[in-house]
Amino acid sequence: MRAALMYGAGDVRVGQVADPALKEPTDALVRVTTACVCGSDLHPYRAMSAAGGPVRMGHEFIGVVEEAGSEVRTVARGDLVVAPFAYSDGTCEHCRAGLQTSCVHGGFWAVGGADGGQGEAVRVPLADGTLVRLPVAPDDALIPSLLTLSDVLGTGHHAAVRGGVRQGSTVTVIGDGAVGLLAVLASRRLGAERIVLMGRHTARTDLGRAFGATDVVAERGAEGVEKVRDLTGGGSPVVIEAVGLRPAYEQAYGVVRAGGTISRVGVPQYEEAPIGFGTLFGANVTLTGGPAPVRAYIAELLPDILEGRIEPGRVFDRTVDLDGTPEGYRAMDAREALKVLVRP
Repeated sequence: MRAALMYGAGDVRVGQVADPALKEPTDALVRVTTACVCGSDLHPYRAMSAAGGPVRMGHEFIGVVEEAGSEVRTVARGDLVVAPFAYSDGTCEHCRAGLQTSCVHGGFWAVGGADGGQGEAVRVPLADGTLVRLPVAPDDALIPSLLTLSDVLGTGHHAAVRGGVRQGSTVTVIGDGAVGLLAVLASRRLGAERIVLMGRHTARTDLGRAFGATDVVAERGAEGVEKVRDLTGGGSPVVIEAVGLRPAYEQAYGVVRAGGTISRVGVPQYEEAPIGFGTLFGANVTLTGGPAPVRAYIAELLPDILEGRIEPGRVFDRTVDLDGTPEGYRAMDAREALKVLVRP
């Protein structure tokens, strides 16, 4: 079959890989009908050594179950399903606590020999704990929004939940990528009254306003910090960092109010971060976040999409076929596209 492969920085190609096959009775085979490129895919796209390639890519997909193992009970051949960006058994102590990204038997797509979602088909381990059946057809108009359940909507929601967003909250979101914009949507959905979006790409921040942002701050550094602190009356009680770069983290502790919370969901591209007296400790700031256990949130978020209360699929602004995946990477890296939908 055909799949997207990364050979090194800036080098994505579509090539032949082995057809997936059932290995365990808990597996399912899924024919991919819709996938996408994630902002986190751009990290290796910008930095991966050629010595590490080629590797499968993609961790967000919707597809049709082609075959299910003998022990699979919750999905069957012909079902349309969405897969979270981590697979999980649904039964271990961490899964029962709603932390499927820490599943003791689970893992992540395109890592450790697992298939990637940017391809024609995927072997899904632990299908019962991972896949969620969707009550629509593969060509339904809601598919782009339903695909966000696999990562970016769930991640934005996780950021807001971990940050403690509730009715009447004031929130600052750092980053105008898909996760940041959906953190705005999630914060509004949870009742936030004031949402400051820090971003400088007008088309994106306009979408952020449509999702519920009340203010946009394009400035960065000290000027941006000062403006946000002025808008929020001395600092934001909740700050969502949706970028993962060190300057974004510095913006976060610059704008957070004493006693506030920084919820960090941008995949960190650095190992050390200030947490001392002048940043977090002295101001009694809470640092939280982490990889979103999106499987735990699908049941809550799915009805709002099906019933039209939210439209997170608006973050997709370009669609390509599988052969167009390399161009999708290039366009997102060049900020010509916000998020690229892939229809194999």
